[in-house]
Amino acid sequence: MTTPSICVTCGTQYSAVAGVPDRCAVCGDERQYVGLDGQEWTTLEGLRRGHRNGFDEVGEGVLSIHAQPKFGIGQRCLLVKSPEGNVLWDCISLLDGETVERVRAWGGIAAIAISHPHYYSTMAEWSEAFGAPVLIHEADKEWVMRDVPRLECWTGETRQLNSAMTLIRCGGHFEGAQVMHDASRRALFAGDVIQVVPDRRWVSFMRSYPNYIPLAPAAVRKIVDAVDPFEFDDIYGAWPKFEVRGDAKGAVRRSAERYLRALRDPEPEVSSC
Repeated sequence: MTTPSICVTCGTQYSAVAGVPDRCAVCGDERQYVGLDGQEWTTLEGLRRGHRNGFDEVGEGVLSIHAQPKFGIGQRCLLVKSPEGNVLWDCISLLDGETVERVRAWGGIAAIAISHPHYYSTMAEWSEAFGAPVLIHEADKEWVMRDVPRLECWTGETRQLNSAMTLIRCGGHFEGAQVMHDASRRALFAGDVIQVVPDRRWVSFMRSYPNYIPLAPAAVRKIVDAVDPFEFDDIYGAWPKFEVRGDAKGAVRRSAERYLRALRDPEPEVSSC
């Protein structure tokens, strides 16, 4: 039986039915890219031989999990504790025995919610290992490259996960891009739909980060309007240590204003000599 292939550049796992694909459809899209050395593939077993996951508790009941050394895009996933069942926010490609044991020791996973297609990775493996449904927005279903029996594609603008956690469709980066609000923590789990930047007082918004394609003003305003009804002090971003701590809602508003001003204002005139 053919082993499912994983794209080395973006970490997406493909169905094994058709064998090794010629090209990764996710990387072929303008928001991503084929690696500088060309299309390369690995498998989950190959990934396990050269990588392991790191674990860091980055907030009360929030466990960050990320591959070491970096693999693919390099994002982390976040296991968020809840008395109604833990939620895995976003996903990474590496899943091994140690990770399964650590996650089970934390109470397992009741649901998996993924911000956008760049982080779908090995979501089928995670779903099977923990018997958890995977929730994505219907608008991004076309980017699912391997069958997930417990896949739940939701529609509309919000989806309640439990009494404290809500998925919010923001769009922008992808049509169905979503963030997760946790009322109990007054926190927003944003992936890079709302991207925390190195100056962690600010965030940004892009159609493509690696290819530097900005978002149109209407898309930025839609993101801000989507999260505005929710109260949050912190934002957990896509990368380890990329978090806004305190006044995160203000940071989103200020950052959007700065972004839109940069798009709107003309270049300063340069005087001739």
